[in-house]
Amino acid sequence: MNAAISLGQGQDGRDVLLNLPELLATRLLVQGNSGSGKSHLLRRLLEQTATTVQQVVIDPEGDFIALAERYGHLIVDAADQSDTTLRAAGERARIHRASVILTLESLDAERQLRAVAAFLTGMFEVARSHWYPVLVIVDEAQLFAPAAGGDTTDEARRLSLNAMTNLMCRGRKRGLAGVIATQRLAKLAKNVAAEASNFLMGRTFLDIDMVRAADLLGMEKRLAEGFRDLARGQFMALGPALSRRPLKVIIGAVETRSMAAGPELLPFEAMRGEDLRDIILEPVASFTAPPPREPRPPPPDLLKQLEAYTAERQKPSNDASGQAAALLEEASPEDIWKMVKAVHLESEAATRPLPALFQDFQLRARISQIDVTLIGLEGFRLILGGIRAGVDYAYAQGAIWAEAVQIAASLPEDVQGVGLLLAFAAQQAAPCPNDAAIAASYGTFSLGRARRQLTYLQEQHVIVVQESNRGRRVAFIGTEWQTDWAPA
Repeated sequence: MNAAISLGQGQDGRDVLLNLPELLATRLLVQGNSGSGKSHLLRRLLEQTATTVQQVVIDPEGDFIALAERYGHLIVDAADQSDTTLRAAGERARIHRASVILTLESLDAERQLRAVAAFLTGMFEVARSHWYPVLVIVDEAQLFAPAAGGDTTDEARRLSLNAMTNLMCRGRKRGLAGVIATQRLAKLAKNVAAEASNFLMGRTFLDIDMVRAADLLGMEKRLAEGFRDLARGQFMALGPALSRRPLKVIIGAVETRSMAAGPELLPFEAMRGEDLRDIILEPVASFTAPPPREPRPPPPDLLKQLEAYTAERQKPSNDASGQAAALLEEASPEDIWKMVKAVHLESEAATRPLPALFQDFQLRARISQIDVTLIGLEGFRLILGGIRAGVDYAYAQGAIWAEAVQIAASLPEDVQGVGLLLAFAAQQAAPCPNDAAIAASYGTFSLGRARRQLTYLQEQHVIVVQESNRGRRVAFIGTEWQTDWAPA
């Protein structure tokens, strides 16, 4: 997919475009002093991508809540949830592909660090089958990845810094695209900031921050003072998703309003101090305790919220419900098989992650007006594994292949393709697949890892591996399936 969004305009009046697929692969760092327009920039980015990619916003000040009303984000108040629940919620948000705003405004600094660490860890540790692309925006990132200690405990800082490091350093392969914003680069941990390849640098006044910003943009130090002259909403852009040379951009307008706007200047009607003396210094007869707080309602079940969110987005309209049902009746297993095979035949399909291939399949299904719920990721994985093994549609309808699929479905997700590859070869009494073929079905180039999959399947009492001077042969336990001898 080649998608570009407009961040704003350059000095020549032309739109400055941000390449979204490139951003998802290379990450973004935004820097600017308070009042430079960072939150406005992030809001513009979120609005422009809300209908294109899943979003997760770490919102320490409750600044982005208004996005939920317009774009349907799920608001999670971290104050209502335990760390365990937040960790599970991060995982479930990825599984259900829900856009989430994690608001932290009612928490103290210690609890904010722990809440962010728990939620990001849940997102990071989700199973490989749910590694869909997601844009993770972290405002005031210096709070969660500090360069030095503060008033919080060492444990809380360590947990939060580890989670932020995983997001920026190891998140790309898991589909996590970090967008971090900070007021001061000097306060942000260097190993977190260094992983970003795209930069948007706004107004800043301290020498150390100006020099570091200029260094990141590849500008001469004598030009660093130019960051003082940037107006609110103006940023210097650089990176593969933005521009190959430093480029000034004026951020465009936004449609939603900040929920954390600063105070407005109102007319001040001054009164004489003596006129207020009796009011301010009125004696207090006795201390009156504040009324007790009402008990907080029990926290909502986040899983049910996420499931309801997903169901609402997938629910067909009343006018189209009858047509959708009819399309479901017209869709045949052979049509699905052909679409999966078309995905398999695409260039680079062998090296792309399964979730990306499944997204391509869903797109083909929508174009063909077939309900994508007709087959889930599990079914797609088994069909694709059979196609990769060399099975055609007619053979897949037989009972013998159905038994192979049943055996593969009982295995862990990452070895199901290996099981199907070996099963088809054994059913045909064909030569045993070599290490390279097994590695390809596992999604790796390591021959050693391929051999370990054979050892694993043998330990699980699925196959028996025979080695001799004739080569290798594999037999499936409980069946008559057996490959011919072949070199490993």
